[in-house]
Amino acid sequence: MRLFDFSALFIKDFRVQNEVVIEPVEVSIDARGVVFEPIPGHIVPSQQNVHLVLTAQGCVRGNHYHRRGTEIVVVLGPALVRFRLAGADRDIEVPAHKALRFTFPPGTPHAFKNTGKDFMLLACFNTEKYDPTQPDSVPVCLIV
Repeated sequence: MRLFDFSALFIKDFRVQNEVVIEPVEVSIDARGVVFEPIPGHIVPSQQNVHLVLTAQGCVRGNHYHRRGTEIVVVLGPALVRFRLAGADRDIEVPAHKALRFTFPPGTPHAFKNTGKDFMLLACFNTEKYDPTQPDSVPVCLIV
């Protein structure tokens, strides 16, 4: 397992085997709080599902893959993001007060763990509509 340090976040984007795209997201922080734009406007029309997730300290979200949908997840750190490609797990540490945008193609297992003391924020977008009668997600345990 290799950890990638994105503390500088000076790169434009990072591609893993041309499958998972990882991009830094500009975050503005001031006395009022935090603001960021999770996805560019040209991507918005293709998204069929949008949801925000607040995760408590030490808790895990995800632990699944999507059969059909491409999922974009913006993670506001601190957090551990784990995904699996070609049978190998990859770990990305998202530093506190930094945001990374992950694009997971169908079939890519992914999970998120809150490594901080406050809530972890996930802004999630998917190309498939949520349908509880025909779920697109399949459980996979990446983080316990």
